[in-house]
Amino acid sequence: MNTADQYLKTIYVVQDSEDGPASTGSIADALGVSPASANEMIGKLEERGLAEHEKYKGVKLTDDGIVRARDALQTYCIIERFLANVLAVEDFQAEARELEAVIDDTVAERLDTIIDRQPECPDCFDPESDACACLEVAAAPVEPEQQ
Repeated sequence: MNTADQYLKTIYVVQDSEDGPASTGSIADALGVSPASANEMIGKLEERGLAEHEKYKGVKLTDDGIVRARDALQTYCIIERFLANVLAVEDFQAEARELEAVIDDTVAERLDTIIDRQPECPDCFDPESDACACLEVAAAPVEPEQQ
């Protein structure tokens, strides 16, 4: 996946959570980039016919942009589930964010055969937890308060 796919995924999730066009500020915050950087990439996505940006209203994905965003989100869920459920990586979310930019479709398909992806993927993605809802991660034990 490339940076464009990371933006598409983020716009898709923000658009869904804001129930309308995604604001440039929300996109920039979610990706940890400056609004100027977000605007630059949004312009590139618009040139490729993947997004439509209306000044002061936000960004909406085109039909092609939605397809690519859902593919990117599915790949992210596959990586998360592999790291958490198969490899038991503690900080699986940080690792997944690092890996999503370099995992290609072939590797994602092979990882998918290991994790037994659910048919609802990528709708299984929970933006609140920034994780796939199908993860088999045990809750962290609660430490008793020290007195």
